[in-house]
Amino acid sequence: MLTWLIALPAVAVVSLATHLLLRRGGRRLRWVAAANGALLVAALVLVELASRAGPSAAAQATSTAAATGAAANGSALLGAAIAVAGSSIGAAIAVAYTGSAALAAISERPELFGRAMVIVGLAEGIAIYGLIVSVILIGRA
Repeated sequence: MLTWLIALPAVAVVSLATHLLLRRGGRRLRWVAAANGALLVAALVLVELASRAGPSAAAQATSTAAATGAAANGSALLGAAIAVAGSSIGAAIAVAYTGSAALAAISERPELFGRAMVIVGLAEGIAIYGLIVSVILIGRA
């Protein structure tokens, strides 16, 4: 946890520097690429440090049975989050394409409004499916 708190100001400084360099534009894009590369390397180092870290004092104090229950619950929550995120992104992409096509069709033939909205609604249903899967995963945890 301490590693993340130390790295947070560095991420903020690199993000601010990248923003300022992009506002100036021109030939400074090399510096932006270098700053993004440095930020990527720092993120990889942080991931490596976090993966090699041992259990915390609070985790050592808990019993083995409680730790396995918490790990199973954490996995279910992670799976639910992935289900909701993936389905929402997929639904957003689907609605973007079908919505623009529906607007184009409606502008030429207004009587297609009902059919076009059904297609867009089916695309939105993808996000609902992900929400249902996440509820099932959380319920089984």
